[in-house]
Amino acid sequence: MAAALALCAGFALPVAGTAATAVTEPAGDGLALTPPMGFNNWNSTHCDGTFNETMIRDIADIFVSKGLKEAGYTYVNLDDCWALPERAPNGDLVPDPVRFPGGIKALADYVHGKGLKFGIYSSAGTKTCHEAGFPGALGHEQRDANLFASWGVDYLKYDNCNNQGINAVERYTKMRDALRATGRPIVFSICEWGMNKPWEWGKGVGHLWRTTIDINDSWASMLSILKQNMVRADHAGPGHWNDPDMLEVGNGGMTGTEYRTHFSLWSMMAAPLLIGTDLREASQETFDILGNQDVIAVDQDPLGVQGRPIRSANGLHVFVKPLAGGDKAVALFNENDTPARISTTAAELGLPQSSGYRLRDLWAHTDAHTAGTISAMVPAHGTAMYRIGADRHWFQYPPALDAAAEVELSYAGALPVVAPGTPAAYTTTLGNSGGAPVSEVRARLLAPADWSVRATSEAAATVLRGNEQFHTTWEVTPPPGTPPGRYPVSAVFDYVNPRSGTPGTLTHVAEAVVPEVPQTGTRYLSDVLWLRSSNGWGPVEKDTTNGERAAGDGGPITLRGVTYAKGLGTHAQSSVEYFTGGSCAEVRALVGVDDGKNGSVTFEVWADGERVYDSGVLTPADPARTLVADVTGAAAVRLVATDAGNGITNDHADWAELTLTC
Repeated sequence: MAAALALCAGFALPVAGTAATAVTEPAGDGLALTPPMGFNNWNSTHCDGTFNETMIRDIADIFVSKGLKEAGYTYVNLDDCWALPERAPNGDLVPDPVRFPGGIKALADYVHGKGLKFGIYSSAGTKTCHEAGFPGALGHEQRDANLFASWGVDYLKYDNCNNQGINAVERYTKMRDALRATGRPIVFSICEWGMNKPWEWGKGVGHLWRTTIDINDSWASMLSILKQNMVRADHAGPGHWNDPDMLEVGNGGMTGTEYRTHFSLWSMMAAPLLIGTDLREASQETFDILGNQDVIAVDQDPLGVQGRPIRSANGLHVFVKPLAGGDKAVALFNENDTPARISTTAAELGLPQSSGYRLRDLWAHTDAHTAGTISAMVPAHGTAMYRIGADRHWFQYPPALDAAAEVELSYAGALPVVAPGTPAAYTTTLGNSGGAPVSEVRARLLAPADWSVRATSEAAATVLRGNEQFHTTWEVTPPPGTPPGRYPVSAVFDYVNPRSGTPGTLTHVAEAVVPEVPQTGTRYLSDVLWLRSSNGWGPVEKDTTNGERAAGDGGPITLRGVTYAKGLGTHAQSSVEYFTGGSCAEVRALVGVDDGKNGSVTFEVWADGERVYDSGVLTPADPARTLVADVTGAAAVRLVATDAGNGITNDHADWAELTLTC
């Protein structure tokens, strides 16, 4: 990574422990039999002034008033920065009197008075992780455990900074023993970032253990952590959980679709669900995601099995989680930038053979029946989530239907681009996975009012039988001059359930991407709207180098002492895509690693799905390389920077004097 990692809390100054040693597991203590649910302030406040006792009281109040307590959220937890930098003369930790003028015990009492539980933070080192260096518990385990118990603490998050190189198992086991000696039941969260493989020794030491470094509020971070945690399913169960870190839902760095995926997949993995947003400022959408009791029931299922992927290929995943009573939870996850159909079957999920199954959509909160197939057009970065089980009364539910609207793509993985004034070919599909038909099917395709939409095949069907699909083709044309942007294009199907005579309507909202039309001549690409971009650290920057965090935090683009006014500043792994519409010929640039960095990168240019330029590996020692790429006839051009295969370390990839000729 290019910047210092913030691990568990604050800015980490870790010293990794030595290899794990054997632990004698004590009898289960009856705590955390389902994954802990609650709140932790760190992801939204870090150490800023909004973190104080007023905030914590407000969160406890909101848990009650907004139904989160009823949904299962129990713990209201403090993170780092609650204490003064020095211990009291008697060795006790001292709460910050500015942040917590009433003291920690009074605050814990307030939380308990709401029928909730209270948690606190410390570190298995001499100092905590924040750069201010608050006192850690190394060498003070029993004193601190006694103090926490006297305050009424129910949950301890125990970090890993400044650990003096002492064996991790030793440090965490010592605090476990100290907590047990208090006689108070305290859930123990091991937060050593997966550095010492805690899944191999944590059972019986802690009730949960972090499997990764800290999450941040971005799609890339969430996806990376998911992939590290999803392979640890064998180590989780009642009283001992893999912890892929706290929730970012509501913090603003991801879309609603991405936050629903985050919440769905954490629940499929039986992860602790610790809210990381300031609920005083949360939107209704955030409360709807966090309060989805159908999804929470999967996370909290008493069988305690962590779900796992049974199929993963080309960015499309099928997760399954066995549930008490024999049902299965299933998540169809699309990590790609474009919608995709994902399907599975009851047999693949391991369900017993049956003539029909009850299928509950856990986000739509609707029930249907299926003859065995589960299929959905899953949006980009989206997840469809279901509960399925054999049910001898399956026929009382309507058949499971799924709808889609798809545009003909310029290449596999392309965005659904619809150029102004140019007809685009769409196909709408209604699929019936049930064991009974629907009748009087009528398809409609809805686009913005001034767009032209024309069916080019039959838009109605008398009957749609089980395990069949109904397709209609369409021609869709945005008018010339349509501003660039993303526009809804919706497939709407009206039908009748013959068994009940009940009419129904099913809608699938797709997205059309209207691009900026290329201008004739040569232009700097930093002056052109891109179709999409992704970046390893921070956003892609226009006319500055990448600064790794917020937009606009980069400096001048500088290669081997020469500063360039125009270009793109990226950080591997990165991709920036532009619409060229078959009317452009050439991309030119000077490329290299920005001065002052020590990474290694490669620069690639892709014309539609074909790589047409590869710089080879470049380091800071290499002079800026002249890039010339022939993109003649391509509908879209992608600029890619990779880490050259050695991991992402200060891989600041500059595209100086970057131009496109059309």
